[in-house]
Amino acid sequence: MESSFFYGYLVTQVPAGFLATKFAPNKLFGIAIGMASFFNIFLPFAFNSHSDTLVAGIQILQGLVQGVSYPAMHGCWKNWAPPYERSKLATTAFTGSYAGAVLGLPVSAFLVSYVDWSTPFYVYGIAGVIWAIFWFTMTFEEPAFHPTITEEEKNLIINAIGPVSHTHPTFSTIPWKAILTSKPVYAIIVANFARSWTFYLLLQNQLSYMKDVFNMRINDSGLIAALPHAVMGIVVLLGGQLADYLRSHKILSTTAVRKIFNCGGFGGEAFFMLFVAYTKSQTIAILSLILAVGCSGFAISGFNVNHLDIAPRYAAILMGFSNGIGTLAGLICPFVTESFTEHGSHGWVKVFLLASLIHFTGITFYGVYASGELQDWAEPKPEEEPWNTINQSSNSTKNNNTLQNYGTSNTTNINQPINSYPMTAINPNINYSSDIQKIQQPSSIPSESSYNYISGNVNPFTSAWDNPSNDTNNYSTLSYNNYNNDYQQNPYQ
Repeated sequence: MESSFFYGYLVTQVPAGFLATKFAPNKLFGIAIGMASFFNIFLPFAFNSHSDTLVAGIQILQGLVQGVSYPAMHGCWKNWAPPYERSKLATTAFTGSYAGAVLGLPVSAFLVSYVDWSTPFYVYGIAGVIWAIFWFTMTFEEPAFHPTITEEEKNLIINAIGPVSHTHPTFSTIPWKAILTSKPVYAIIVANFARSWTFYLLLQNQLSYMKDVFNMRINDSGLIAALPHAVMGIVVLLGGQLADYLRSHKILSTTAVRKIFNCGGFGGEAFFMLFVAYTKSQTIAILSLILAVGCSGFAISGFNVNHLDIAPRYAAILMGFSNGIGTLAGLICPFVTESFTEHGSHGWVKVFLLASLIHFTGITFYGVYASGELQDWAEPKPEEEPWNTINQSSNSTKNNNTLQNYGTSNTTNINQPINSYPMTAINPNINYSSDIQKIQQPSSIPSESSYNYISGNVNPFTSAWDNPSNDTNNYSTLSYNNYNNDYQQNPYQ
């Protein structure tokens, strides 16, 4: 019955990733938390009915709806997180998981000890429903839809992210084979399983460990059990800031940052878990748990934001895959822990040795196969949607001349369009010659700002990143209603 939640949670992971690409991910996230909280209110009634089936059914429903939460959250960041702010923004959101444990464990212990065993279910359920109401009124799918942020902030986010596809991938256009055979994807999955194993181990069994091994009271152990998660929350925030600093200042590549943070964090956690396994001292055990979980906070800036690096277009789907496999840890861990400890407290040595071994496995696999680079299969196929470039045909000369005329005349040579397409305005602080045009096009780093200035003859296939002297920053967005029929829309928009 204790694993019922995870049965439902596992089922919706991959479908949730697909849903987050089809519908507004912020709304999916709010629905998930709101409904899970609503069901929480009914759990005391189910327990009082003495029906294991009813209790398990409610927990399965909670798992089904809450399984949408992490994929949907990654879907939100696709449109809101500039490339060099992904680590700190995503890790800030992940901190909520640990803040929940920090508050939940001691508050639950207090409420159970001094009020009633059912009180935590009502408190957390009502709090979640109230939170969901505020979430729906304060969040928006994209910066362009937000009614209160400034134009400067809106343009800063849009230009930093670059053109984003607004054509939703369908089941048939998602590169399933490439995803399922990608080594960087499996590196994330293995790392997620390793971290989830220890997370669920401590979340479900830390109080039992303190009681079995050190005979601690529930209300005392609740406060102590919250300390590792408090430290981890702090480390996660600091790690996200540091990771983005190293990337934005070109000190380390994205791949190097992800591997160092992930493997270093896992290494520290595995090392201190060995102390927890063998120590007979309550103080050393508690300190080792705090240090172990704290070290793992750095790993969140590795594997847990890596989806946005290798495939931002499919980040929600990849999060569904990896979090789904991580959920298996939540299903398996209770059974393994129970089998190790059913014959006495000495079984906890095996429990923490296994956790350490799983982390060392995660270090090896992630260190070898992880990547921070955009994968080839993560880009839209040319046939998926039209894009804003120039045909390499006999009309190319005409296209070049038309673009040159666009900068100096009323563009009488450009045919009347069917639709309006976005372009980026020239920086008013720079004096451009009349024969300079700005072409919007995909760059070799599509997740970055991908615009290029070309003087004279236009080469639409030249990347802005191949011409570092060109100014590619600080441009506001406008739309124009004239374009040549030979031009097509950029697939990254």
